[in-house]
Amino acid sequence: MSATTSNSRRLCNGRGQVIPGPTLPEAVKMGPHAIRIVVGGLGEGELSTATTVHGPERASSSSAPPEMASAALPEAVAPKKKGNVRFAFACAILASMTSILLGYDIGVMSGASLYIKKDFNISDGKVEVLMGILNLYSLIGSFAAGRTSDWIGRRYTIVFAAVIFFAGAFLMGFAVNYAMLMFGRFVAGIGVGYALMIAPVYTAEVSPASARGFLTSFPEVFINFGILLGYVSNYAFSRLPLNLGWRIMLGIGAAPSVLLALMVLGMPESPRWLVMKGRLADAKVVLEKTSNTAEEAAERLADIKAAAGIPEELDGDVVTVPKRGSGNEKRVWKELILSPTPAMRRILLSGIGIHFFQQASGIDSVVLYSPRVFKSAGITDDKHLLGTTCAVGVTKTLFILVATFFLDRVGRRPLLLSSTGGMILSLIGLGAGLTVVGQHPDAKIPWAIGLSIASTLAYVAFFSIGLGPITWVYSSEIFPLQVRALGCSLGVAANRVTSGVISMTFLSLSKAITIGGSFFLYSGIAALAWVFFYTYLPETRGRTLEEMSKLFGDTAAASESDEPAKEKKKVEMAATN
Repeated sequence: MSATTSNSRRLCNGRGQVIPGPTLPEAVKMGPHAIRIVVGGLGEGELSTATTVHGPERASSSSAPPEMASAALPEAVAPKKKGNVRFAFACAILASMTSILLGYDIGVMSGASLYIKKDFNISDGKVEVLMGILNLYSLIGSFAAGRTSDWIGRRYTIVFAAVIFFAGAFLMGFAVNYAMLMFGRFVAGIGVGYALMIAPVYTAEVSPASARGFLTSFPEVFINFGILLGYVSNYAFSRLPLNLGWRIMLGIGAAPSVLLALMVLGMPESPRWLVMKGRLADAKVVLEKTSNTAEEAAERLADIKAAAGIPEELDGDVVTVPKRGSGNEKRVWKELILSPTPAMRRILLSGIGIHFFQQASGIDSVVLYSPRVFKSAGITDDKHLLGTTCAVGVTKTLFILVATFFLDRVGRRPLLLSSTGGMILSLIGLGAGLTVVGQHPDAKIPWAIGLSIASTLAYVAFFSIGLGPITWVYSSEIFPLQVRALGCSLGVAANRVTSGVISMTFLSLSKAITIGGSFFLYSGIAALAWVFFYTYLPETRGRTLEEMSKLFGDTAAASESDEPAKEKKKVEMAATN
């Protein structure tokens, strides 16, 4: 429709889809910034957008006064700025870099353990304990992180985690015996526990809803990057003398923690933590830097204030946050554990369950023991073992990067279910390949070796595109504000306990039921995980953190969200693209 035949303008929702809008004079009266309209059928839903004028229409409009067209159109057609989302992006990257510490430890121990066993002449049982005990030690950090982050803030908790891990890596690098090495892993484990809990929480709290899935997946991205660095370190230092190579592999992990601690000091504090402390002015500044628009920042602040129990009329720079009862900590435990509502019970089950199944499906058996898995598959040369292991790290890293771009487009449930389904098939293939190789120890069977390697790579790829990152995204966004720190701590605790059990039993399990049988067992657990995810976990894409209780309170919402709400979020997210 030409501008010369009508005074009306149309609005573009960000994907080129045109929806009716006000006339140009009406638009001008509404202001030079975003035009907010009520979309029919969406109730309270509003779309922030800008008028779009194409081709010759930009220059000619006989139906509008010339001075109005020349003065108003340049501002009306200005696209929405995304600089603030970039700031949230930078904050998420810095916070999530703590996950490199865990990833590096996982990756480097897979190869370093081969040399530690030779150097200290220890049994497979001690190797299992050495590999998995860090996960149990991390429980201390995980539980302490909730209280610490509520006390000193999310940002300084991240710095604290980096400092602790530095001390642990230093001790491991200079270990002169097995006992000192175990003490170093104890210290490093506490730092890992802090990092695993606080990074997803901070990222979720600083991110706008339209990009939360993408940004909150960063911890898993950096875990994978750390694993890859650990594998590369194994390969790079494998030719050094036996008593030196593994020490450098472990000790060099202290370097990134120092850099991380310094960089994190430049980050802003979490706006939700600031509101909980009554620092509304500081929270406004952070929200304005990390939101798409000023209106979105105001809406986020109002939601956080409501969740924290701050009356709407309180709007000073610093306010007193109402106390909810005499014992806030006891109230949190009662609300989450002792006497939860049905919605809270389901949130807790979902948060802990997804963490449990992420590890129970056997990912650490593949990542930590991949050299042994490939050796069982028929690869005997140490150099080839470490080289093939690097392929696992590259595959995990590539596919986790792919996943980050689909979390806020496809949604959590579709990725989670398809990822888990692929893991089931891959584990069956890996179990079959290793079983055939094990039944013919004196003969090389190329197709079985190829099946084992391909299944291993497929397994880590499917894990990285769904269950790996979504676990951290999902668990960090479903808990209400007042119980979020404790809820995330419990989820991480379940994750680390399960990981520790898997890590410390894999070699013994493989001897008991064969290595192929172990992966058949993991495939069965993954099948149970698929049923659990399908039954209990609703879609959370595009929901604000303050809407989660309502979502989990309606059982029918588990499989299908309210259609008007879904359409509203779809339009809002389109407008930000």
